[in-house]
Amino acid sequence: MMVQYLAIKQTHPDCLLFYRMGDFYEMFFDDAVAASAALDITLTQRGKHDGDDIPMCGVPVHAADTYLSRLIRKGFRVAVCEQTENPAEAKKRGAKSVVAREVIRLVTPGTITEDALLNADSHNYLAAVADAEGALGLAWLDISTGAFRVQPVTEAALGAALARIEPGELLAPERLLQMQSLFELFGDWKDQLQPQPNSRFDSTAARKRLEAAFDVAALDGFGGFTRAEVAACGALIDYVALTQKGKLPRLEAPRRIADGAVMEIDAATRRNLELTRTLSGERRGSLLSVIDRTVTGAGSRLLSARLAAPLTDPQAIAARHDSVAQFLDDRYLRADLRRTLSACPEIERALSRITLGRGGPRDIAAIGKGLEAAASIRALLEKQA
Repeated sequence: MMVQYLAIKQTHPDCLLFYRMGDFYEMFFDDAVAASAALDITLTQRGKHDGDDIPMCGVPVHAADTYLSRLIRKGFRVAVCEQTENPAEAKKRGAKSVVAREVIRLVTPGTITEDALLNADSHNYLAAVADAEGALGLAWLDISTGAFRVQPVTEAALGAALARIEPGELLAPERLLQMQSLFELFGDWKDQLQPQPNSRFDSTAARKRLEAAFDVAALDGFGGFTRAEVAACGALIDYVALTQKGKLPRLEAPRRIADGAVMEIDAATRRNLELTRTLSGERRGSLLSVIDRTVTGAGSRLLSARLAAPLTDPQAIAARHDSVAQFLDDRYLRADLRRTLSACPEIERALSRITLGRGGPRDIAAIGKGLEAAASIRALLEKQA
């Protein structure tokens, strides 16, 4: 068993290995020492390796989400290793045969899908910054909802863009990390930063990766992307496939945000304005917490995103004002919609889990209820047309 464990651990040296043994995920050696300290659980021992006791700790499978949440918040990455065959099948190969196991997913700060690990009020973005032809591109996606965005950025504007989207995990090629002009910026994001090989940001390979992921012959229908933007988008797709072991969730086609389409606010100013968080980092007491009267998690996330990224185009601003005025003037429609929306579950996140093969009966039911709510909302709006 330890031979198997060490072989699997060798392929995921930068992750804590949750090694499934019956009803527990066990950890050994340095993983056990680190996890026991982070989770405040008992450190025991099992057997010997090279004459030394093997440190060991474990968590129940049924409570794994709680422990995963604590580990992710403390900056750990976790490789979840499951038993892939029945113990009875293993015994057919011999009495001492080890049950086959393999890592089925990597749990990282930017690739979480479980409700227990996510905040309903905010997006959990995985972002990537890439360079090509002397330009930079920034892309970000939320694996739990499918939102996928990309924009061109300059070195001077990159910090403000990252402060706006607040990624839970940031991918960057090793060559960018060596640029002296970006040392300070990446230093501000060192806890979220995941350095990647330069090869993962090749724009030609990235374009092919995106075309395959969205089953299209060309990306022209999605927008006119620069090579740097394509490289950033492709790196995200590659990383998601890597952490989900080849599976991709339902993702929107990447939507390009034009340069200057939203107001870029530098990190220091954003903190002092306390738009979505106070200076102490809490949501409570921020401008968002004061004005947020949404009744769904999706609505709260949308409001947060709009508050963090004020529009600059007068026509787009006017259109948004018209929408607000419609519901402000018609209090009966507003009340009916709020009542309907309040019963609407998390459709996006349920669908993401289903497409990744991690959905359950509750997710199926959530989509059913969501479709019913959508039909009711359409009927309400058609009455006003």
